[in-house]
Amino acid sequence: MHDPLVSYERILFEALGKEIRIKDARLIAAGNMNQGTGLMTGSGSFFLKTNHLEDSDIFLKEKLGLDVMRGATPLQVPEVIHWGRLEDTNFLLLEWIPSANRSTSYWEVLAEGLAELHMCNAAEFGWDTANYISILPQRNNRQSAWDMFFIEERLEPMIQRALFHGLIDGAFLEQFRRIYPKIAGIFPKELPALLHGDLWQGNVLVNGFGAPALIDPAVYFGHREMDLAFSRLFGGFDERFYAAYDQVFPLEPGFDERVEVFNLYPLLVHLNLFGSGYLAGIKKTVRRFQ
Repeated sequence: MHDPLVSYERILFEALGKEIRIKDARLIAAGNMNQGTGLMTGSGSFFLKTNHLEDSDIFLKEKLGLDVMRGATPLQVPEVIHWGRLEDTNFLLLEWIPSANRSTSYWEVLAEGLAELHMCNAAEFGWDTANYISILPQRNNRQSAWDMFFIEERLEPMIQRALFHGLIDGAFLEQFRRIYPKIAGIFPKELPALLHGDLWQGNVLVNGFGAPALIDPAVYFGHREMDLAFSRLFGGFDERFYAAYDQVFPLEPGFDERVEVFNLYPLLVHLNLFGSGYLAGIKKTVRRFQ
């Protein structure tokens, strides 16, 4: 029988150039593509992400995203120790982030660090390369206008994917597309901002100092309200976060009315990942703009 510890120790040797014995391996996350494992060794602890896809660059794109965020925010972003492929296993080896209780200033620190990330700007919306949001491909072809980028690089690929997999029908596709001219004018004009891209509670850890750490990015240069809208899904962040962010980097009036438009994208992502349970929220927003 295949012993995963043997594979993990071989990956550690590949990454660090020396034999390291694993004392404990803890499954942290398991999905339909990637698995995350905590490795406790005599030489420290590590976080290992693996998959067994024959041809996948998902960990390379995650590494690139982590690297660009690390240089643009004071928030902790895990160091990439090594990435590659060993036999039939793709891997990404990261530093281990120990956890503690949130500090009293946790939400304010997160707000200030995210605002600093968003102050990193580019000439156009998009990024140098396509990447992934969760396990789904994410296009990043550059556009000068946010509304065109949002429609062509975010909404259209995901709604077409939903149609292809039978999650929606052709009638709803046409209904969905009819909102494009109506939503294009609601976005405030802003410079393209560096985004985390998948900002929800599960992708913000509490580190050993009680401070926030960002993981699992889907980076690109976009409208900064995308991150803030995404953060309101699935329970949202504490209101202290939003108040502190608005003090550091004030939003244009009307953000609360724009949230559901921005969140069409993450809801489409979840529709494609997890099925039709997310369709009702999408239809509600579409009806509002008919």
